[in-house]
Amino acid sequence: MPEKDSEQTLATLEIDLDARLDFRLGLLRLTERRIHSGDQSWPLTADLTVAHHDHAGVGTLELFSAHGLLARWHYTLSRNPAALRFEREFNRQRDSLVSGQPPPPAIAAICPICQGPIPPDEEECPNCARELHTPPSTWTLLRIWRFARPYKGMLLAGFLLTLAATAATLVPPYLTMPLMDDVLIPYQNGQPVDWTKVAWLLGGLLGAAVLAWGLGWARTYLLALVSERIGADLRTTTYEHLLKLSLEYFGGKRTGDLLARIGTETDRLNVFLSLHLLDFATDVLMIAMTALILFTINPWLALVTLVPLPIIAWLIHIVRDRLRTGFEQIDRVWAEVTSVLADTIPGIRVVKAFAQESREAERFRDANKHNLYVNDRLNRVWSLFAPTVGLLTEIGVLVVWVFGIWLITRDTITVGVLTAFLAYISRFYTRMDSMSRIVSHTQKAAAGAKRIFDILDHVSSVPDPAKPQALPPVTGGIRVENVHFRYGNRAILKGIDLDIRPGEMIGLVGHSGSGKSTLVNLICRFYDVSEGGIKVEGVDLRSVRVADYRKHIGLVLQEPFLFFGTIAENIAYGKPDATRAEIVAAARAAHAHEFILRQPYGYDSLVGERGQALSGGERQRISIARALLIDPKILILDEATSAVDTETEFEIQSALNNLIRGRTTIAIAHRLSTLRRADRLIVMDRGRIVEIGNHDDLMAREGHYWRLYMAQSKQLDEPPPLGEVMGPDKEVVPARLPEPKAAEREALA
Repeated sequence: MPEKDSEQTLATLEIDLDARLDFRLGLLRLTERRIHSGDQSWPLTADLTVAHHDHAGVGTLELFSAHGLLARWHYTLSRNPAALRFEREFNRQRDSLVSGQPPPPAIAAICPICQGPIPPDEEECPNCARELHTPPSTWTLLRIWRFARPYKGMLLAGFLLTLAATAATLVPPYLTMPLMDDVLIPYQNGQPVDWTKVAWLLGGLLGAAVLAWGLGWARTYLLALVSERIGADLRTTTYEHLLKLSLEYFGGKRTGDLLARIGTETDRLNVFLSLHLLDFATDVLMIAMTALILFTINPWLALVTLVPLPIIAWLIHIVRDRLRTGFEQIDRVWAEVTSVLADTIPGIRVVKAFAQESREAERFRDANKHNLYVNDRLNRVWSLFAPTVGLLTEIGVLVVWVFGIWLITRDTITVGVLTAFLAYISRFYTRMDSMSRIVSHTQKAAAGAKRIFDILDHVSSVPDPAKPQALPPVTGGIRVENVHFRYGNRAILKGIDLDIRPGEMIGLVGHSGSGKSTLVNLICRFYDVSEGGIKVEGVDLRSVRVADYRKHIGLVLQEPFLFFGTIAENIAYGKPDATRAEIVAAARAAHAHEFILRQPYGYDSLVGERGQALSGGERQRISIARALLIDPKILILDEATSAVDTETEFEIQSALNNLIRGRTTIAIAHRLSTLRRADRLIVMDRGRIVEIGNHDDLMAREGHYWRLYMAQSKQLDEPPPLGEVMGPDKEVVPARLPEPKAAEREALA
């Protein structure tokens, strides 16, 4: 034990499953010289190897020597990154002991998308696989210039109008000086009034007010037009970029959050650009021009006017960071509220079927309560800041009164000068107060801009090549060469080799989690392979434009998705310019024409959101018609008949027979009887191809396919084993699920 404790720990792996796959904690520890597991340990030798694999939510780490398997540990996939690090560190340390040289430093992998380094402790590129959780910065708003650049002429005109309007508003206080000193005060001293001068001065006040109104209206209208166009371009660009991202990105996002970013955040930026930024520019110009006039009238009185400025600036600096992070947190919490709605409303049928209205209402209440808490916490900061600035400005006015009266008593300035000063500083401090309030709007806009640019900065994991290669005429030939694929820290496919001939029908079969759907997703290029390659007509898919390739693919899913609109619009989704005759022909071939004519408005009947106005079989046949209309060379059928009754399945199967004729077809089906017509069946298990052949050949072998088929036919007494674990005497035995208890059997019955 002393030797064990003195060794330096290089890596650990927390094991949370035992040999029967029951939850039980344990610890695997790698030191400089050995592996420790409980009371057992194995010295690091040249013939010692570690193998790692995962399947269906369970990871396995195996320790081998030259004589065979020594030990096997199981864990849930949350431990997979630690298992991979354990394996890497083991290999480095073992190689170091064998060679007698110090272990080489860990080398960061290179991201295939951005070519940046992936840290040794990470399985994904932090730049491409997920958003960076960096705090928002006010400087993010400068990135909006990318969208404002096309309207720089209108922006310049708006700035000049702002300058002119601000100058016009500064005229009236200047005219009060001669009105006080040359008209009103002399009149109080017994002198007659010069009505001509009064008329000119009052006319000047009226003219300045009318001019300021006209210039302000033109400025506001022009800049509102610009901000709306910037916001529209921002929404469009964000949505277009979102459509280009891979399925992997959407797998980690909630619909409500994305809707809030594109909708709420762009609206907030619109308001900021059209109102608050305009007010801020006006405030800055007003303060600068007012300060210039004040120094021209009396420098000493002007200096006294500026006394509160440093304190206000210090307050703004203190509050700004709290507001920025607070508003970003408010945005995230509001996205949670929106996500509850986005989850519940489309799934309202399930909510009602399971009588979970009160539960969903509680979820929304909790999310709304969290939103209220975060807003209240931020409002405590903001509610103190704004009145403090107001108090400082009032104190500033009082100081000017005191100093101005003192100057008048010393005959340094006149009453008219003090009156004009007070008029100017009321504008000055009003603008100061307005500028302090703009801080909250600026930080809200910065937080929103950051969330939008998080989308725009995300790089698709399925990018188009910089110099795309032309795709030759597609006949449907597909070559899968040594394909490996990892999703996050899970190894899904391992060394897949498959050659699909043009016009051939391939059936993919295997247990859930064996990699069937993943292989189809790679062939559709919804994801890119981690290793190896997929070629169509001899051309690697990664060297051609995604859109050029996918227009040759027809996809029929287990759960067909229909958009809100008419039946005709849904059939023509892949070919919007299709004629009504082409749409009807596709519907006839899909055995959908008859039930469509029974709808209230035939082909112009609305299908409802997600096709809820139609049955599952009707939605499936419309999906088949949609695939037929584009006449694809490659057809993907993903469990197309698994969720319908026997009669509807017969109708769909007849439609599929029309669909697959003359096309390369890759079909996934849990009902193995539906794949009897396939030219070849590809049997997959744990990410590998284990058998290939037609139905009769595979049944004669009595291998994996035979066991699957017989299990579905209920001719096997028990399901196939989950895997292999170490027995008490270190023999390899099949692992079974524990037998249900008596109460569980009664509940199942």
